[in-house]
Amino acid sequence: MKHLVNFEDGMAFHGNTERIAKVLKKAENGKSITLGYLGGSITQGSLSSTPDTCYAAMVTKWWREQYPQTEFTYVNGGIGGTTSQFGVSRVESDILAYEPDFVIIEFSVNDDNSLFFRETYEGLVRKVYTSKTAPAVLLVHNVFYQTGTNAQDQHETIGRYYNIPCVSMKTSVYQSVASGKIPVRDITPDDLHPNDAGHALLADLVTYFLEKVQKESVAAVTDTTRQPEELPAPITANAYQNSVRYQSYNSTSILEGFVADTAEQNHITDIFKRGFIGTKKGDSIHFEIEGTGIAVQYRKSVKHPACIAKVVLDGDEANAMVLDGNFDETWGDCLYITTVAAHIEDKKHTVDITITEGDESMVPFYLVSVIGSR
Repeated sequence: MKHLVNFEDGMAFHGNTERIAKVLKKAENGKSITLGYLGGSITQGSLSSTPDTCYAAMVTKWWREQYPQTEFTYVNGGIGGTTSQFGVSRVESDILAYEPDFVIIEFSVNDDNSLFFRETYEGLVRKVYTSKTAPAVLLVHNVFYQTGTNAQDQHETIGRYYNIPCVSMKTSVYQSVASGKIPVRDITPDDLHPNDAGHALLADLVTYFLEKVQKESVAAVTDTTRQPEELPAPITANAYQNSVRYQSYNSTSILEGFVADTAEQNHITDIFKRGFIGTKKGDSIHFEIEGTGIAVQYRKSVKHPACIAKVVLDGDEANAMVLDGNFDETWGDCLYITTVAAHIEDKKHTVDITITEGDESMVPFYLVSVIGSR
C-alpha cells in the first residue's frame, strides 16, 4: 500500500536534522539507544491488533533492523485521549526519566487547532528539547480522515520556529485517501485510529524521513555527543513548560472525606490510580499549589449516575467551576482535564474541590491530579 502514497509530500518541515543524524551515527557505532514515543491513543497503539503492530513498535523495529549490532530500549509513552497539556506535565516521568536519544511527539489529533494548544505544545517541545540528554525530536501530525482536520497549523508553527523536523499524515496518506487511491476503511475503521495497515503507513512515513537523514547527513557526522542548547525566546507566554502533577504520592493535600488511592499503578495507561476518591456530598480536598496556571484532572465515568464536584480557586466561590463525573460518550471512562485558571499571578494558590452531588450509591468522584503550571 505504501506505493500509493507520496511520502515526500509528508515531509511537512525538514528542519535541522543534526541531532537525528548524530543518533543514527551513534546507532551505527553500536552504542545503545533509547527511543521514546509520547502521544495519545495512536501512539499507545489503539486498534493495532498486537503491541508489535503499532507504529511506534514498527519504527523501533526499523531501527533494530538497520543496526542489528545495537541495543535499543523502547519506551512507549502513549496514553489514549490525552493532550499536550497533560503531556508536558508527565513527560519527565514517562519519557525523560529514561534518558532518551530520540523522541517522537504526537498530539495533533488530540489537541485542538487553537492558540491554547500552541502554548501547551510549545512548553512540551521546549521541555523535551532542552532536557538532559538533548534528544533528537521528530514531530508527527496525524489526521481525522473524515474531515482532514488536525492541530498541524499550531504544532508546525512551533516546529518551524525551533527548526525541528515535522512529518504529516495530512499531507501524505490523507491525500491518497481523499483522492480515492486508498479506501479509508483499508487503514482505519473509525476515520481516526489506524488498523495494522494504517499503523504501517505511519511507520513508513517516519522511516522514510529517517532514511533521508541517513543518506543526506550521517556520513558527515564525526562527533555523536549532544548538548542541550539555548533556545530562542518562546513565541507564546509559555506558561506550561514547567508543569507539575500533584497526586496522592507527592502532595500535602488536606483531606476531609476524600481518601488517597494507594493502589499500585501497574503502567502509565493505568490512569485511574495514585489519585483521591470522594464518595458523598460534602467530601472535600484542599491543595496549596504554586504557579501561574491550575488544572484539574478527574474521571468522567460511562456509568451513571456519578458524583459531581466543584473546584474553587483562592476562595472565589462566585467563580467556582463544575466537575461533572458523568461522561456522555460510551467508549470508556475519560481522563478529563478542566483548566481552572491560566496566566494568573505566580504565587501559591489554594485549590478546594468539594463534592456537591452524590452519595455512596453513585459512582465515586475520582480526582486523578491537580496540575500546577508556570
